[in-house]
Amino acid sequence: MKLTGPAANGYFRKPDPSHAALLIFGADPMRVAEKRQHVIKALIGPEGEEEMRLTRINAADLRKDPALLLDAIKAQGFFPGHRVAFVEDATDGLAKLIATAMADWQSGDAQVVITAGQLTAKSALRKAVEGHRNAVAIGLYDDPPTIADVEQALRDATIAVPDRDVMEALMALADTLEPGDFRQTLEKVSLYKRGDDQPLSIEDIMANAPQSAEVDVDDILEVVATGQADQLGPLLRSLYAQGVAPVTLCIGAMRHFRRLHVVASDPGGPAAGAGRLRPPVFGQRRDKVVRQAGQWGRDRLEKALTALTDVDLQLRSANTAPQNALMERTLIRLAMMARR
Repeated sequence: MKLTGPAANGYFRKPDPSHAALLIFGADPMRVAEKRQHVIKALIGPEGEEEMRLTRINAADLRKDPALLLDAIKAQGFFPGHRVAFVEDATDGLAKLIATAMADWQSGDAQVVITAGQLTAKSALRKAVEGHRNAVAIGLYDDPPTIADVEQALRDATIAVPDRDVMEALMALADTLEPGDFRQTLEKVSLYKRGDDQPLSIEDIMANAPQSAEVDVDDILEVVATGQADQLGPLLRSLYAQGVAPVTLCIGAMRHFRRLHVVASDPGGPAAGAGRLRPPVFGQRRDKVVRQAGQWGRDRLEKALTALTDVDLQLRSANTAPQNALMERTLIRLAMMARR
């Protein structure tokens, strides 16, 4: 069977040891590895690997010796406890072999945990696991973490859930960092706050956050579209320091506001307009587009596009005015317009 959303997150926290197999797949190897690590630890405990109750099988080795998986499933360990056979970097070429192993699986055998890269809906490996009555497949997609995800990460790091302002800062940090980097940051915060009874503050977070976290164009556009003009300066300095040209930022802004204009102009309303976007947007990104389009409205979005078109022409002309300043001034105007 296939699990998604809250059901998938709940399964990662508390996997069912009676299942024959679990497939975790996704385009981001770090996300996949992090979830796999949590699942295996939950199944065999912190001492499981030292007690030889975990068998690691690389996909390349399994292709050379197909008996490796079935041997690992049926082998009896010296120490008592749940056992796991972990197949790493599996592909569709192993679908039949894994399906055969699951068909031979019986209660008391080692549970199979499989990781893979991005798999399409037609993937043979996905079909083999999703179609099995006693196996689970979970896909990890590049969606921003939810509040529930961040709250769970805080609990894992033994940090009390903070107040709203600090939580918003954590959400912004989680959007910026890779999952593994975010988890390590929270672990550093936990050590930093040990013996400190004061509530978690933004200063505590920034003192432990990676200083090299990069800013991208989407970060700037989110700040502009939501009217956070006071945050523009530091973000723009970081973006320009990474070598992003003002004209590139202008092109990204025009693309974003054109999309919002399309959504806001739909006769069925922003929600219907977002559903007609091509390429489509899903999940929290779709909710964000709908919310921003509704807040701006068609008329203000047209004014924003006019301002961006004007600055685009200036950036591409022989104008000697500093390009960074031209772009920053336009973005500040747009951010102030979002507040009205």
